[in-house]
Amino acid sequence: MQKVSIYDTTLRDGSQAEGISFTVADKIKIARRLDEAGVHYVEGGWPGSNPKDKEFFKLMQKVSLKNAKLAAFSSTRRKGITAAEDMNYKELVDARTPVVCIFGKSWDLHVTDVLRASLEENLEIIRDSVAFLKKKNKEVIYDAEHFFDGYKNNPDYALDTILTAQSAGADTIVLCDTNGGSLPEEVAGIISEIKSRMTVPLGIHAHNDCGLGVANSLVAVEAGCLQVQGTFNGFGERCGNADLSTIIGVLSSKLGYQTLPKNKLKELKDAAYFIAEVANLPIPDFHPFTGHSAFAHKAGVHIDAILKNTRAYEHEDPENFGNHRRFITSELAGKMPLIQKARELAVKIDKKSPEAKELLQALQKKELEGYKFEGADASFELFMKKHLKKYKPFFTLEGFRIHTEKKSTGTAWAEATIHIEVKGEKRFSAADSVGPVDALDKALRKALIKAYPSLEHMRLTDYKVRVLDTKDGTSAKVRVLIESQDDHDCWTTVGVHENIIEASWEALVDSVEYKLLKDSKK
Repeated sequence: MQKVSIYDTTLRDGSQAEGISFTVADKIKIARRLDEAGVHYVEGGWPGSNPKDKEFFKLMQKVSLKNAKLAAFSSTRRKGITAAEDMNYKELVDARTPVVCIFGKSWDLHVTDVLRASLEENLEIIRDSVAFLKKKNKEVIYDAEHFFDGYKNNPDYALDTILTAQSAGADTIVLCDTNGGSLPEEVAGIISEIKSRMTVPLGIHAHNDCGLGVANSLVAVEAGCLQVQGTFNGFGERCGNADLSTIIGVLSSKLGYQTLPKNKLKELKDAAYFIAEVANLPIPDFHPFTGHSAFAHKAGVHIDAILKNTRAYEHEDPENFGNHRRFITSELAGKMPLIQKARELAVKIDKKSPEAKELLQALQKKELEGYKFEGADASFELFMKKHLKKYKPFFTLEGFRIHTEKKSTGTAWAEATIHIEVKGEKRFSAADSVGPVDALDKALRKALIKAYPSLEHMRLTDYKVRVLDTKDGTSAKVRVLIESQDDHDCWTTVGVHENIIEASWEALVDSVEYKLLKDSKK
């Protein structure tokens, strides 16, 4: 089985995504998690570019990685000086990583218009940079920036740049589709044309500006590349980088390559959610392999077939990637999701049993009231457990109060106080925030955290309100959907009421109780 090394650049390229700002502590957490997942290389950042990355590499010298090699990133040395004189290279060496990755110009347009150097001068810059780092006993990965654009514009010169890096001692040459504008057939064709000239392994670094980051990475591997660079969840500048969580899934399950160690592939989903949690950017439900809906089935025909043979509507076993199969209740699904969920709760019923009929009637009554469980899987599981008398509450509400105020300055704020009973003990807490629901959420968790410390790893990621019958105006029922996430998963809960606070409370309680229910199964 051919091995393809996985080079993760979430901590550098991924951090350039809009909305992401990793702290040094965040970066260390992610580096450790990537190492646990079996990734071969973790690129930590550019030590010469900012104090945060410099501090990260300093602290990482005390961290022992078991599976991954830590890499520091930089460019080729500056024009007009030698690599030995470049202060960025002093920082690169002082980072004390076993691997360094440097990028250089492959596109003649960038050499003349951006670097403002001659084509021959650029080749000398590449040669000097790689040779200097090899003398420092580093494993050198050379990223050929804009290689495919450069090759399409001036193939002889683009090839000269990577041959220069190779002759200077680079251990791996990575071909970069930096603008993300190349098509798969172009990527595959160019690699096929040049690979006979290469004596060191090739890699691919693709961006997703045309939605082809994964496709270009896959065809590059099929054309002979032995390293794939990318980010978990596709985080990155503009439209993102090639998504390693999808690439690993496809290479391992469809193309027969060895990526992560076999025993680590089941950690793919957990690793993806952990990184998303630290980044504070949710994974789309429909994300391949790791998304919440990746193996979710809604249509009754599909569910019936899946129960008979999972291959009928699933391309892979979700458990291979740490995911799980879900059946979604809706008007399209009938009794099948109810029956399957009951079986998961160790209650055996079939389509003709009275229990199935009662469950369906109860579900239809809830839907008539405005509940929509299709998009609220966690509330659906709690509904089933309560109806089948398989559920014991984790706490009891005695009462809460919310006070909101708008000051003359224009600022608004809310304060929530709450009384609950948890594990036989009465507790009171209070919290404030800019909004009433957030204040209530904080007060509830504050009251529960001593009894249930795992709530520290849970957060609300989305809050949606829909008016169900607009003709009733401000007295209309509203449906509230709350999406929550922890280090391993995300889930959605629903509440319905004429009072928006009560609807929010229902969804909030379901969210917290589902988290505690999940943790109790471990």
